[in-house]
Amino acid sequence: MSVFSAPADSASAPEYDLHLFVMGTTSKSALALRNIQQLCEQHLLGRYVLTVVDVQQHPEVAEQEELLGMPCLIKKRPGLVRRLVGDLSDQARVLKALGLVP
Repeated sequence: MSVFSAPADSASAPEYDLHLFVMGTTSKSALALRNIQQLCEQHLLGRYVLTVVDVQQHPEVAEQEELLGMPCLIKKRPGLVRRLVGDLSDQARVLKALGLVP
């Protein structure tokens, strides 16, 4: 597992808790990682933590999270849990799922 986060105020936890589940080093997994990192840097700077889990290395996590497809982004916080499957290239859809656009 890899954890990425933007520098945040050390006194508080990041507002957004995101988990990206990928299947090895496929091109779709790499694209999803690039897309979510770029989006986070543009819209959530200093307010997020992104955990990347390769389900080939941690298959128990895929079962525990009941994943249906890969790559899969799960927003655990804030608000309702949201799941997005795919390469996350539709930025408007991702922003909406993260609650960043009305």
